[in-house]
Amino acid sequence: MRLAFMGTPEFAVPSLDALVAAGHELVAVYTQPPRPANRGKKLTPSAVQTRAEELGLPVRSPLSLRTAEAQAEFAALDLDAAIVAAYGLILPQAVLDAPKFGCLNVHGSLLPRWRGAAPVQRAILAGDRTTGVMVMQMEAGLDTGPVRATTEIEIGSKTTGELTAELAELGAELMVIVLQDMAAHPAIAQSGEGITYAAKIDKAETRIDFLQPAEVVERQIRAFNPAPGAWFEYEGERYRILEAQIIPAQPQTAGEVLDDGLTIACGTDAIRPTVIQRAGKPAMPTADLLRGKPIAQGTMLA
Repeated sequence: MRLAFMGTPEFAVPSLDALVAAGHELVAVYTQPPRPANRGKKLTPSAVQTRAEELGLPVRSPLSLRTAEAQAEFAALDLDAAIVAAYGLILPQAVLDAPKFGCLNVHGSLLPRWRGAAPVQRAILAGDRTTGVMVMQMEAGLDTGPVRATTEIEIGSKTTGELTAELAELGAELMVIVLQDMAAHPAIAQSGEGITYAAKIDKAETRIDFLQPAEVVERQIRAFNPAPGAWFEYEGERYRILEAQIIPAQPQTAGEVLDDGLTIACGTDAIRPTVIQRAGKPAMPTADLLRGKPIAQGTMLA
């Protein structure tokens, strides 16, 4: 099929690779423009742009698709379909309507649950047992379009990084299957029940509240790994907890360090960080950090 691909982060790269490997004709790759990144704030191309250039594919990075010029350029591609994976721009109706088979989206949740920007993080934070990836026929509403195919998986103890990588691969495979036989994968309207919205992660959500039960804190740690990281403050410095265990404990004062291994009391039970990161330092096992920066039993953390 004659396709355009529209995506930006690492999540989208497996879909791009899968389409190329399946022999589809990729006539354009749309992605967000390079953004300042890292400490030097150097303009850095998106993961999709980097991969598209490696594959020798033409890249377009419009700031908006709402202009008549951008829409005319898109329509002139004469596409069978546009494949979208975490692109980051709203597609106007003129763009949605231009390809013969419309625009198909790889979405990392079990729609209609977790429509929106942060479905993987929200599923983990909510304690969902399962999640999945869907190929959705896009329409003007926010992730409201009918669904052509679904793959469901267990969340278990996975972090956002682990779960996102798994969903990206599964979504790529699912998209290739759908494109092989569109008629065998008709678009089926989403249920009107069970609708939830996955709002963007607010920075205030990333600070750990030890008044919460340990299981809630542990989900927060997994949801914000690898970024932006769930954190507490000690002596005016932020510590990001990247991995932690839940430790059964009798009621204690929430936020109190219970032993020399940095077991921290929560609203119920406790957590013990196993991988931690000081501001400006690399992540490391908690035991290694404590050898150089001990946090004494009885310390109150916030």
